[in-house]
Order: sequence, then structure tokens, then C-alpha cells
Amino acid sequence: MFILEYIKNPRTVGAISPSGKNLSNKMINSIDFEKVNCIVEYGPGTGVFTEKILSRVKEDTLVILIEVNTEFYNTLKNTYGHKKNVIILNDSAENIDSIIKRYSIEKVDCIVSGLPFASLPREVSNKILKKTSEILKEDSKFITFQYSLFKLKYLKEYFNKIQFKKVFINLPPAYVLECEGE
Repeated sequence: MFILEYIKNPRTVGAISPSGKNLSNKMINSIDFEKVNCIVEYGPGTGVFTEKILSRVKEDTLVILIEVNTEFYNTLKNTYGHKKNVIILNDSAENIDSIIKRYSIEKVDCIVSGLPFASLPREVSNKILKKTSEILKEDSKFITFQYSLFKLKYLKEYFNKIQFKKVFINLPPAYVLECEGE
């Protein structure tokens, strides 16, 4: 299914296969699951990061999954729709401000992103990153991955502190970027 969705929507899917176990572990490694009350995931796809997040969050931690692809959304709904602390939306991360407002959330503790910023239209990326930097609590993280550091300078327009690690054991190898501050 993943390859087919990539072929149909290469600008929004961004990869031909789901992320591997090593990348998934690196993506959530620095999250303090005891302290977070609300985690948002942009572009969860088939739920590779979601599974790791849900295995570590407290029962009362709200997890909001925002997936624009209808096929992936349906998969997520079938897999996680029964969980009381999970909200699954077939929407764009561009609307994150109105989404959290709808659920009476002022600020978010952590955002994990599988979005392909290298292939998204610049204006879409701008909206998402601007709104993301505005809705994060102080000292909170926006964690994303990219297959190159091509967008590092671009991300620095929205976040003043960015740390990155390369994950070699992934197909293809990827960088995990942990971003903080406006």
C-alpha cells in the first residue's frame, strides 16, 4: 500500500516504504513521556511512529494524529480508532492551530513529524512550520526526520535550536532533527 500511495502522491507521501525500527526509536528517544500531556503527530502514514508513541505515553496523554492521505487515515482509524486518548483526523498539518483550538488545547508538549518538507510546496511548509513554532510550549520539541540536511537552514528560520543525528540503519539513511524555540 505504501508504494502505491507514494506513486499516487509523491509530494505528500515522500517515501516508498515506512520508516524502520531504528529511525522510529530515534524519533521518540528524547521525549519525556512522564511530562507530556499532548503529543501531535503530523503525517503518521501507516503508524510506525504512532505505535512507538502509544507504547510509551501515559493513559491520559492526548495523542492527535493528523494525516492528509485518505488511505493512511483509514488504516490509522482501523488500528487506533478504539483508543480513548487518540484523536485521528483526515486533515492537513496546515490547520494545526484550528485543530488544537477545536479541542480546547492552548499549547502542545511535543510534535513528531513524518512530513516530507523537501517535497512539500514551500507555502505549505511555511504555514506548517510557522504555526508549529507558535503552538509549542516553551522548552518543547518539534521532532522531524529528513533524508538530507538540505532543509536545515530553512528550519532555522522557525527554530533557534536544532540538534540532529544520522540514522544509518534505515532505508534510506535519515537525519532526525530535534527543533526548539521560535
